[in-house]
Amino acid sequence: MYQFEFYLKLGFEHIANLNGNDHIIFLVALCAVYQIREWRKILILVTAFTIGHSISLFVVSLNFFSISSRIIKFLIPATILITSLQNIITKKPIINSSGMFRNYLAALFFGLIHGMDFSNYFKALIMSPDKILIPLLGFNFGIELGQLLIVFFIVFISFIFLNILRVKHFKWNLFISGAAFGTSLISLLELSFVE
Repeated sequence: MYQFEFYLKLGFEHIANLNGNDHIIFLVALCAVYQIREWRKILILVTAFTIGHSISLFVVSLNFFSISSRIIKFLIPATILITSLQNIITKKPIINSSGMFRNYLAALFFGLIHGMDFSNYFKALIMSPDKILIPLLGFNFGIELGQLLIVFFIVFISFIFLNILRVKHFKWNLFISGAAFGTSLISLLELSFVE
């Protein structure tokens, strides 16, 4: 049980680390189009994202798949940029079932990409690939708890602006998604100038 708790704490700290803010910015962009009453949709999106990076952690840790960390460092801000752009160009959030399914698939796919970034860190932690199950479960539960805390904070701030300060939802979405878009664009430009 100690091992599970150790990896749970590690996963939580890894996601809540403000130095690695790209994951937090992605969650902010992911939630920007939703309001507090749509908490179930947000929860499913975040869980789909977690499933995606859980799969990545598993396959990379067992050496089934590998991709250059330089490519991953480029793809992560690209996922933020794409999500933000989608938020900005979509006038109304997609609320029908096929549109939501598409959003869940996108969150799952982007989770695969973000999980690749976690995988090198996680792979260095585990001693042996044949004893991966408990560390993988603990680490992923820790990440999920951290994400839920971050999402709760994002939705709470959104609630204050939308319901108490009466900011229009489209303006809030434009501001938050625009900020995430700008941040990811700067990251992509910085990466393209690094040799």
